[in-house]
Amino acid sequence: MSVYLPDILLAVPRNPVVAVGLPLTFGMLSGSPTRDAVKGPWYNNLQFPPGRPPSQIFPFVWSALYASMGYASHLAVRAHDAALTSEVQDATATGLLLYFGQLSLNFAWTTLFFVRNEVELALADSVLMTGMSLYMTKLFHGPTNGRTTWFLAPYCAWLSYATYINAGTWWLNRTPRRNL
Repeated sequence: MSVYLPDILLAVPRNPVVAVGLPLTFGMLSGSPTRDAVKGPWYNNLQFPPGRPPSQIFPFVWSALYASMGYASHLAVRAHDAALTSEVQDATATGLLLYFGQLSLNFAWTTLFFVRNEVELALADSVLMTGMSLYMTKLFHGPTNGRTTWFLAPYCAWLSYATYINAGTWWLNRTPRRNL
């Protein structure tokens, strides 16, 4: 069975500058509400689990992760274009669909958490995004001879860590339900 991948999803990562620039640009745009939110009362009244990193490192970490995942998408589309079998094309096509899907979830997370203050929905988003990213990394591994794994493993690790922070924040700030 052949996996359908719209041409635009192949065209974007073919150019390495665009492949890296897309997640960086959208990451900066989606992160802009964060600056105001972390100064506000809602965020500052949250309880966080142990191990939360200082807020100052997030722009640097996310910039590196966005650039890294963007370059991995470039390597994946190159493997897709060079594929000699339908299995390799299907793996990279599915991986690229997951790439754009998890990227959309990544950008939605900021709105869910910082704008709408929906910690539980943000957690569901984070779990789904992490799972998609892990599977995407697995799908890209073989066709790229493991090169994408070097770029995506830090992202997967960070997402796992961020999911822990999100889960802990939800747990520590959930409202107990009352029996009526």
